[in-house]
Amino acid sequence: MSGKYIIGSLVGSLGIAYVSDTIVSDKKIFGGTVCKTATDKEWFQATDAKFQAWPRVAGPPVIMNPISRQNFIVKDP
Repeated sequence: MSGKYIIGSLVGSLGIAYVSDTIVSDKKIFGGTVCKTATDKEWFQATDAKFQAWPRVAGPPVIMNPISRQNFIVKDP
């Protein structure tokens, strides 16, 4: 019986949160603009090309043990 009220209030609160977020961040009711680097496609392509050109170097595999806070390097058999 109370489940419909809980589900209804969750849906309502998510709806209010979505509308509030859209109005504040997308409609910019408090002013401000979106930075050029977020909207410029040419800038994005140049940055992506730079990141893809970097060599990817990794160390040996590591077993992480968060309980004892010790990390062990895995050695090949």
